[in-house]
Amino acid sequence: MSLIFQPLSLRSVTLKNRVVMAPMLMYTGQEDGKVNDLHLAHYAARALGGVGLITTEVVAVDPAGRISHKDLGLWSDVQIDGLRRLADMIRNCGARSCLQIAHAGRKSQIEGEIYAPSAIAYSESSRVPTALSVGQITNVIEAYVSAAARAVETGFDCLEIHAAHGYLAHEFLSPLSNVRNDAFGGSSKNRQRFVLEVVTAVRKVWPDHKPLIVRLSAEDKAGPGGAMLADTISLGLQLKDAGVDLLSVSAGGLSPVFDGEIYPGYQVEYAAKLKHELNMPMACNGSITSSELIESILHGGSSDLVYIGRALLRDPFWLLHVAREIGIEPDLVIPTYARATGPYQRGH
Repeated sequence: MSLIFQPLSLRSVTLKNRVVMAPMLMYTGQEDGKVNDLHLAHYAARALGGVGLITTEVVAVDPAGRISHKDLGLWSDVQIDGLRRLADMIRNCGARSCLQIAHAGRKSQIEGEIYAPSAIAYSESSRVPTALSVGQITNVIEAYVSAAARAVETGFDCLEIHAAHGYLAHEFLSPLSNVRNDAFGGSSKNRQRFVLEVVTAVRKVWPDHKPLIVRLSAEDKAGPGGAMLADTISLGLQLKDAGVDLLSVSAGGLSPVFDGEIYPGYQVEYAAKLKHELNMPMACNGSITSSELIESILHGGSSDLVYIGRALLRDPFWLLHVAREIGIEPDLVIPTYARATGPYQRGH
């Protein structure tokens, strides 16, 4: 029996299947951070293709926290309407929606000053960031909260806090990028403080009936001395207590180098171990491009949801082809799409 098309409920939100569109930057925005027609077309196509949950590309909580000048943003009320239209379109196309918020930290490539926990560059070719003062850290946390409050007005079903892949929240977690000696650095407990304060504050403004997701890099994979799985298990227990409903588990991204092998499903083991230790819903990703691998992950209990990225970029209707291959007829918002997946009979 296929588990791909089994529903899953998180708080009041029920997903019609176990496939999630991974957050992927498209760099199709503009300086004002507003949603445009390209965003609407891009996400709507994957929603019409049957994906259960559509996750946006990263949405910056602060202009200084953008990865590029073409990022979406939610640092201003004027950005709410476009995101509301996007959430409505995803819903009308038959999927649930998730808004991902983040601050780029030292990985920002915008002009002007960039910020991080410590003055350590992302790579030899990157700019050295300015170390945030405690007061500036407080301001960044407030920016997350303000963005989350605006996210309520957009109507998105879920909210995801990006604390992975070397962006600001991950930078605080790793001893390789955080060498502070105050309340936000030093011990593992102190390095986890920023993420926990963000999550705790966001959960207070994000509606109780809606799921809150956190994306984590289970291990830094950036060489000796980085954060390991045991650190992530410790953090995960606290995130669960803080009201997080699902962890989206990845790895690496702290530096340009990934210290490990890459193969189909290479990050699934992290989700499996965290699921076992934390007893909470997990999502996995990592070069997953076949329905057979997804079925294996779900049947093995390694993860509850599977994030798909490049396969959906190549083919927005990838999941409809999967359904046809395993003999399932999913409900389609536009029923005539079924004619494109076979059997190929003459139509009128």
